[in-house]
Amino acid sequence: MPKLRFSPSISGAKGVAAILALALALVALACGSSPASEPGAPSTSSDNLSGTIEIDGSSTVFPVSEAVAEEFRKLHPDVRVNVGVSGTGGGFKRFTVGETDISDASRPIKDTEAATAVENGIEYYPLRVAIDGLSVIVSPDNDFVECLTTDQLKMIWEPGSTVTNWSDVNPNWPSEKIVLYGPDTDSGTFDYFTEEVMGEAQLSRPDYTASADDNVLVQGVAGGKYSLGYFGFAYYAENRDKLKLVDVDSGSGCVTPTSESIENGSYSPLSRPLFIYVSKQSMERPEVKTFVEFYLDNAADLAQEVGYIKLGDVEYAANRDLIK
Repeated sequence: MPKLRFSPSISGAKGVAAILALALALVALACGSSPASEPGAPSTSSDNLSGTIEIDGSSTVFPVSEAVAEEFRKLHPDVRVNVGVSGTGGGFKRFTVGETDISDASRPIKDTEAATAVENGIEYYPLRVAIDGLSVIVSPDNDFVECLTTDQLKMIWEPGSTVTNWSDVNPNWPSEKIVLYGPDTDSGTFDYFTEEVMGEAQLSRPDYTASADDNVLVQGVAGGKYSLGYFGFAYYAENRDKLKLVDVDSGSGCVTPTSESIENGSYSPLSRPLFIYVSKQSMERPEVKTFVEFYLDNAADLAQEVGYIKLGDVEYAANRDLIK
């Protein structure tokens, strides 16, 4: 603030009053330099959000939730968003006892899981956020497998399978051992694949390399000419230079998983919805409510960015109406 100088022409009570008026004017001017004090200035309350949001669950949905979390942190750096990967089943185990705010899921919640939530007073919103085409993958060095029927997939993966070599599936293929990679038993991808291919969830041969981390499966399949695995389409899209898609024939011919075939359902039976389950109790906290609204506003773009297929505008709008 500028120093006040006494003028020889100002004296007595009038002089003091003038000086005080000048001082108050300068103080008001200094305070007015702050944008927050200007009439009609935009509220910055959203920038003051803080707290921690706990998300866990599906490794398939993880890329979408992590992408949303990264963008959200740019706008609200004081909100910590933790995104874990314990598989859909593992995520629901935590969610249904109130340990997490949001559960990533690559399948709908099971009746037993929903019952646990009820027992613990957990109410939730089931929100679809994208579509995935569960993908069957081999190494690019594999020059003999282009398509597998669902019957062949069942023959390879069913409990008690006698398939050891590729030649057991097709006598024209090499007599080399099939090295299998797949999600672990807590994974929604495992549940979905076994239910669609075997006819019942959780039915699978046990002698394969299992992991909750899809990046481990990517590395395993990419590293062996005779390997075979399955996981979400986004992990193929991210690593297409070191993986090879296998077409799937469910009775109507071989179909490659693409954005179009996954969205229109012709990639059957392995096209599936992806979900987040949001605790209603957690939604009472402003940071969670703001995050979920941000998620739904940006899910379409970010799902496509990480390799999945967006839902229609009507479905995202229905989600927004549900949480209101």
